[in-house]
Amino acid sequence: MTDTKSRMIDAAVDALRRHGAAGMSFTDILQTSGAARGAIYHHFRGGKAELVAEAAARNGDQVRTALAALPPATSPARATEDFLAMVRPVIAEAAAGEGCAVAAVTVDPASAELCRIASRAFDSWTATLAASLTRAGVEPAAAGDLATMLITLLEGAQVLCRAAGTIEPFERTARAVGDLVRSHYPG
Repeated sequence: MTDTKSRMIDAAVDALRRHGAAGMSFTDILQTSGAARGAIYHHFRGGKAELVAEAAARNGDQVRTALAALPPATSPARATEDFLAMVRPVIAEAAAGEGCAVAAVTVDPASAELCRIASRAFDSWTATLAASLTRAGVEPAAAGDLATMLITLLEGAQVLCRAAGTIEPFERTARAVGDLVRSHYPG
């Protein structure tokens, strides 16, 4: 069974995805996690800011772990296709109103510490994806550039798809990126 603090952090990740940092409430966290009100300051002496920071860091680690678990690709195109397939359900959730918990901590209002946490998470995602692309045959500097483009696609698509209520902006971008990668890395 998951301990109370861990359940609260998981509930905060979900709340960040649905409401952002400004809209997240302790009432929702307590209700979702099943924790008692006294657990808030017992586990998070820094209050909401500490809980949000831990939730963003956890979600960043979860995404990095998922990226690291992508199957070894035999080509840059396959690596790109695998990434796009992995994130498609996330984009569908965004179209239904959920966003990225890590991105959520960078807006309204963003603190310098939360932006650093988000930046570290995005950097770890990019590095993990770049390593996969390098193993698939992309030169390391180009792999870093392509990985940055794919993470930017993921984050930007969530915003566009959430606004549109459909994954069509992602699908259009995914087709364009796939065409670009196949044309640059034939085979």
